[in-house]
Amino acid sequence: MPELPEVETVRRSLQPFLIGHRIVEVTRIAWPSTIAEPSPEEFSARLRDREIVAIDRRAKYLIIHLDQDEALVVHLRMTGQLTVVEAEAEPDKHTHVVLRLDTGQQMFYRDTRKFGRMWLLDREGLAALDRKLGPEPLDDTLTAEAFRALIRRRKGRLKQLLLDQAVIAGLGNIYVDEALWLAQLHPLATVGMISDEQIDALYAAIREVLASGIDKRGTTFSNYRDALGAKGSNQNYLNVYNRANQPCLRCGSPIEKIVVVQRGTHICAYCQPLGSSQEGES
Repeated sequence: MPELPEVETVRRSLQPFLIGHRIVEVTRIAWPSTIAEPSPEEFSARLRDREIVAIDRRAKYLIIHLDQDEALVVHLRMTGQLTVVEAEAEPDKHTHVVLRLDTGQQMFYRDTRKFGRMWLLDREGLAALDRKLGPEPLDDTLTAEAFRALIRRRKGRLKQLLLDQAVIAGLGNIYVDEALWLAQLHPLATVGMISDEQIDALYAAIREVLASGIDKRGTTFSNYRDALGAKGSNQNYLNVYNRANQPCLRCGSPIEKIVVVQRGTHICAYCQPLGSSQEGES
């Protein structure tokens, strides 16, 4: 968290305030480890008086394209927030990076857990990042046929595969649980034990839950905010995630919480059965 819908919402909410404007200077780096590349000193020097030309998203990375073929790349990780605030706003103890804009406003990077990171990358660095990531699940080039071929090339449990950013980019715990519930697939089911029709159902479910998450401006349980500090509303529409012991919205059975790949995982055991034959498959 934040996952693809949250990062996409931040991207869209940043655009009106950043594109065509300039970063005047970096005025605060309170937690130097936030800057992954280059050094904090070089980061500050290279960001001085830089024009913002576009804002993209790749997986869970926010990519703020600058002039001179460089980009400020931000990964929010668990608790990162990137917001635009007025000139007089004062950073709190969790605000680790502050950029001053030519509009007089500031961009705050706030992160209570300090896991988020920033990079200043050139074209080659961006290409290297892109190569590490799987396809975008909402991209038109990832057709149902392409998704089926992608999954069939893999082995292992469905949830583990879907969380792997090298397999498919941008999914995290919330939206994987939601997609598996919608497709009526158990997170411990294996690729070898599901049909092509079930893979197609999973493909459709992934796209549906991500599109819905974006439409509702992301899921906020605690820290996630958009660029104006507003919460998302998708948490009010979740079918299974964070609903342990509540009735399944499809069949009425109680939602269970189990652990899969060290993640709290929410399922309806009735709607998402795992046959005994699947348990030993790879």
